[in-house]
Amino acid sequence: MEPIRLNAETLQAFTTYVADAEASMRATTDPFLWADADLKRSSEVAKGKVLAQFWSGTKPIHVPQGLIHDWVGAAYIPRVKVSQVLRVVQDYDNHKQIYKPDVMESKLVTHAGDDFKIFLRLLKKKVISVVLDTEHAVHYSQISATRWTCWSHTTSISEVQNADAKDQKILQPDTGHGFLWRLNSYWRFEEKQEDVSIECRAISLSRDVPKALAWIIDPIVGKVPKESLINTLNATRKALHLAESPA
Repeated sequence: MEPIRLNAETLQAFTTYVADAEASMRATTDPFLWADADLKRSSEVAKGKVLAQFWSGTKPIHVPQGLIHDWVGAAYIPRVKVSQVLRVVQDYDNHKQIYKPDVMESKLVTHAGDDFKIFLRLLKKKVISVVLDTEHAVHYSQISATRWTCWSHTTSISEVQNADAKDQKILQPDTGHGFLWRLNSYWRFEEKQEDVSIECRAISLSRDVPKALAWIIDPIVGKVPKESLINTLNATRKALHLAESPA
């Protein structure tokens, strides 16, 4: 596979999509949680199931030379406070333990109030292994005594060749094989009596899938977004020393 570069048209399509999605998120206050908008969803989450599905439709959104993946997931954590959940999620130096093997390395770079800058080395494994060095700007907002949101935007993604070897090479951002160009995560946390519901909407950008390379690319860009979302929600719950329910 020859390395490619993210082009301006692909990035502009993603930027426009994200702007529309974020405007809608800002306007959505009731219900606060995606799961609560549907009785069946809320019932399944309350029973311990981790849900993950496309935000709309049944497949990624095609844009010029790229794909936008828009997923949403929900989980329920009994017998905790939202403050406890936030301590786990904001423990960025320890994400490499909480979210392994998807997170190989993690580091808090800066922290000021509700704003964080973090570094994560991510592993995407499906048919082949892809390692990515990513930097994120993260902002938390307290909506009420029981409700919080968290918006995370990647500010840099670099593909790593021969990760952790003496000859490892970190490519320039926006170059490589295009398995992940951008990743934005939008969290909602709500405390309900002695329990907390957590949700994450993940919007990412990857290259499109040429037919000749579909056997290599499609498993990474097609299946990994859902699996990563489910793993993240489950790992958050597990980190709070609670038994995981099967997803």
